[in-house]
Amino acid sequence: MEATAISIGKSVLSGALNYAQSAVAEEVALQLGVQRDHSFISDELEMMQSFLMAAHDERDDNRVVRTWVKQVRDVSYTVEDCLLDFAVRLEKQSWWCLSRKVLARRYVAMQMKELRAKVEEVSQRSQRYHLIKGSSSKPTSAVGQPIMSSATMSAADDARLRWQKAKMDLVELINCEDSALQVIALWGTTSTDLGEISIIKTAYEDPMIHKNFDCCAWITLMGPFSQTDFIRSIARQICVNSLQETGEEGKKTIGAQVLKMMATTKEDGLACDFERYLNDKSYLIVLNDIHSIEQWDCIKTCFPNNNKGSRIIVCTKQVEVACLCIGAEDEALVHKKLFADQSLYAFYSKVSHEGRNSMEKGSIPFVVSTGVNSSRHKNILTRTETMATLEESRLIGRGNEKEEIIKLISNKDLQRFRVISLWGMGGIGKTTLVRDIYQSQEISSMFDKRACVTVMRPFNPVTLRGSLVVQLGGKDEKDLRRCLEGRRYLLVLDDLWSRVEWDAIKQYLPETAASCIIVTTREENIAKHCSKDERNIYKLNHLGLDDACTLFTKKVFKETVNLDEQYPELVEQAKLILKKCRGLPLALVTIGGFLASQPKTAFEWRKLNEHISAELEMNPELELIKAVLLKSYDGLPYYLKACFLYLAIFPEDYMILRRRLVRRWIAEGYSSEVRGRSVEEVLDSYFMELIGRSIILPSQQSIHSRKGIDSCHVHDLIREIAISKAMEENLVFTLEEGCSLNNQGTVRHLAISSNWNGDQCEFENILDLSRLRSLTVFGNWRQFYISDKMRLLRVLDLEGEWELVDHHLKHIGKLVHLRYLSLRGHASVFHVPNSLGNLRQLQTLDISGTSIMKLPRTIIKLVKMQRILASGIGTEYTGLYDPDVPALLRLPLCSALCCVACCAPGIFTEELYLEDDAQFNRRDVCTAFCCNILPYYAAGGQNPGGVEVPSGIWKLKALHTLRTVDISAGKAVLQDIKRLTRLCKLGLLGINKRNSQELCSTIACLSGLESLSLDSRRETGLSGCLDGVSSPPENLQSLKLIGNLVKLPEWIQGLKNLVKLKLEWSRISEHDAAIQVLGNLPNLATLRLLDDSFAGEEVGFSFRQEAFPCLKVLQLDWIGNLKSVGFEEGAAPKLELLQYIGWINDFRVGLFSGLACLPSLKEFMLYREHWVKTEFVEHLRGQLAENINGPVLKSWQ
Repeated sequence: MEATAISIGKSVLSGALNYAQSAVAEEVALQLGVQRDHSFISDELEMMQSFLMAAHDERDDNRVVRTWVKQVRDVSYTVEDCLLDFAVRLEKQSWWCLSRKVLARRYVAMQMKELRAKVEEVSQRSQRYHLIKGSSSKPTSAVGQPIMSSATMSAADDARLRWQKAKMDLVELINCEDSALQVIALWGTTSTDLGEISIIKTAYEDPMIHKNFDCCAWITLMGPFSQTDFIRSIARQICVNSLQETGEEGKKTIGAQVLKMMATTKEDGLACDFERYLNDKSYLIVLNDIHSIEQWDCIKTCFPNNNKGSRIIVCTKQVEVACLCIGAEDEALVHKKLFADQSLYAFYSKVSHEGRNSMEKGSIPFVVSTGVNSSRHKNILTRTETMATLEESRLIGRGNEKEEIIKLISNKDLQRFRVISLWGMGGIGKTTLVRDIYQSQEISSMFDKRACVTVMRPFNPVTLRGSLVVQLGGKDEKDLRRCLEGRRYLLVLDDLWSRVEWDAIKQYLPETAASCIIVTTREENIAKHCSKDERNIYKLNHLGLDDACTLFTKKVFKETVNLDEQYPELVEQAKLILKKCRGLPLALVTIGGFLASQPKTAFEWRKLNEHISAELEMNPELELIKAVLLKSYDGLPYYLKACFLYLAIFPEDYMILRRRLVRRWIAEGYSSEVRGRSVEEVLDSYFMELIGRSIILPSQQSIHSRKGIDSCHVHDLIREIAISKAMEENLVFTLEEGCSLNNQGTVRHLAISSNWNGDQCEFENILDLSRLRSLTVFGNWRQFYISDKMRLLRVLDLEGEWELVDHHLKHIGKLVHLRYLSLRGHASVFHVPNSLGNLRQLQTLDISGTSIMKLPRTIIKLVKMQRILASGIGTEYTGLYDPDVPALLRLPLCSALCCVACCAPGIFTEELYLEDDAQFNRRDVCTAFCCNILPYYAAGGQNPGGVEVPSGIWKLKALHTLRTVDISAGKAVLQDIKRLTRLCKLGLLGINKRNSQELCSTIACLSGLESLSLDSRRETGLSGCLDGVSSPPENLQSLKLIGNLVKLPEWIQGLKNLVKLKLEWSRISEHDAAIQVLGNLPNLATLRLLDDSFAGEEVGFSFRQEAFPCLKVLQLDWIGNLKSVGFEEGAAPKLELLQYIGWINDFRVGLFSGLACLPSLKEFMLYREHWVKTEFVEHLRGQLAENINGPVLKSWQ
């Protein structure tokens, strides 16, 4: 897997190279006279990028390469920082002053020379140490001879020592002090016969071994298995071995007994006599080359568990056989590396013996590695450990899932070939659940052939096919199709990691009727690729709180306990542990197992909670959690690793909005346009890919978003990995209570927690502000957080609802490299300074939820601006902006309040309910009244919620998102907007008869619009204002109409690409006609009919046959006088979610009808307070019960 260092190095280098090769950087170099050095640096960065690609392709992860890659990363940062700094100096120069110009050029030339030397040195270092294979010839000594390691002479001795230790460890396993019969399964990944591996042979032939057993035998299984021949072979071996023993009369007697038994016993009684013969003896049997679990099932009946300390060693090339030979009912797992020259693993049950910790009898098989420390072997160990650790959790909280999957497999109505995909994050229990299903009696009896394999890394299709063939009774991997053709079969392919792996094996699997393949994977897209039928795709979710608590307490206390009654002092800490585990079975079992051996005190549990990061890193009993979760992280491509580590910025349990995250990634330069797709589309796909890989978890499935997922959160334990890796790379630092900066490098992203209470001196001394790329504040604002030292800052994210006021933004104009600025949610910010015009690199300005009613005129200088987000302006302080109060009455009152507040700003602070730390100063108050409040009422005071933009906004040619703009002041702003031909998303309010004609013309001109929101809350609303739209945008996908319409505009029926429609306060009177028009829209997937969108004495909706062919979400909220909602057979065939909230008087039996006819319905969401109407609710339940898809009735708040 690709190293974090290489991933981050590639990401950073890509950003630096893009900027170095940009037209801006070339122009700066030209004007400052350093174009030669600039060209050299660009070329060297490009060569370094090629080196990193080579390291990635070779999966080179040695320490020297990692060190060099980190140096490349730091130089790349320095290059980009310096080029950005030169651009700033170019803008600041006073060209009329010759002395300044000369000094600036001298400074830049010196810096460029130093920068070139750094780049040159790093580049030469890769050649000097031959870091990438193929970068140069083989290393030679000074005299031209190949370099020879000084350790060569001791290599043989070292190998002998390691070989001897591996042998002794195997001998110790055999000789352990346990009287019960123990099975040791040896699994080898080499092509040679396992029996020929000298470690096993010499351990078996060790005199100390034979001394401890009454009889020994080594049997290699050949051809078709015959129990009679097998027993006779063992008997002969025992006889020969005993006769060869000299001076031991007891063993010679045993040989004679065996000869007598073989001579006198008939064939049908041989097995019973042999078992009776072994019953009072200790024996050691080596079974070489077992191919299938069926062979083992026949063999194991021959050997009694006589409590004489007997041992059976099973040698196999099938990891599944090795696991299953030990037994599926066992529990715990550990592993220990023994040897590094042969790929050999030992599976065995935990035992109590001298020299080992006390262990419980009857535990799960675990792996002992004697293989090379390669990523493949690490994966094998981790996977086997995970299976064992989760074994005991399989019956807790998974009963429903097991039942549903068995129902899918055994469905007699679907007598056709099918592939069932089970997906979910690492440690969720996919393998455990599938193995339990595979071994269940009701499933095994249904199929002629069965096989279960784990897909190993690196992927080898020949090995995979060979493993299947052996279990199916074939000879070699070419027989796979022949083994399956014409037979009902069940195959389990566990842990697929790519579509390529599925495609490589699928062609060998015949699609025999009634056969089934079960695939497990961590990625949703792979699950969908394997199973084309959505009904066969099953996502395994986290355990619910009750099941998680049961599993955790059972692991800690060895039984189910009631913490509230039996251990009340542990309840608080247990809740914190459960919260961190978030229903992840692997974490629950592993942490529970660790706490089982600790004192059951609140102190011990609190210590674990407070130091969970260190425990995951250092505690060997918990390292499995990190190993499994790291596997998902290691599997990410480099571009997703950078995006994932960025999430370390956000606090624990924080809900991260998708749009906010994607816009920040854009500002950080985490991607560029790809094959005609915009940067936002590319990064949106990155977000969804992280969701699909179960790296981040969706917080809510939103009916308000076309993409379905509005936000995400990070599992606490995965977040610990993100924090750890981000700190390793000097990427993210969180300023919080008790923190200290231990990094050797420069931090690039700073997050300030709400609990940090340091002063300005501490803030400026704890880290270098001059190299920061992003600053994110999560509360507890301090004025010194924005500093002019942050000259390279790209992202300033102040989103929140803490006390930020106007004068805190006075330094904002000095952050000249800012690309993303968010003040979202700060209703106490009324004004942004004119210095905003200095932010020439700004791409995103988010002032939604503030009280900024008007943007400064200087904003028209920001030609790189792509998004102006200004929704919900002035809606927080309804006392200041009240559209229901006549402006003529409110204006004098506000004028008087302005005079008082300017004299005593504290009064204004109290009016807005702000804390003392965020008091307005006199300038803030005067600005708020003079620039916002008084002009609002002077203009009529009718349209809070939007922002007024200055004339000349048309100069921002890069704008593709502009919302929400107040156009009530006149037509000039619409004429400006009409010239923004790249606009994709537009929101307007203040629409009236006077500007309606210009509005219609503007809409027709913006042919690229994908999202349009029109809002008019005056009494006349939108009625008659939209009829003049001659040709609506063809690509329009989202439309929101808020305000009185009376009837739908004619042009809506032509919106063939419309996906989402919201109507609010529309008061449409022609119900049937409107529903018929909407029902004919071919791609409409989300329909939201909100407050009084339809009006009349009786409102009824009839969804007719074949109407709404693509509708998936239907929301009906507060529609007065709603009497009926009926669905005919064939209407809305894809409807999955129906949400309703209404007036109590409208609730009656029969309000909804035809719910049983909706074949795709999954959920009916009903407002929680409406559950009191039991007859209505029961009628809904009855209809849903008749629906074959089994939809559920849910409540929402």
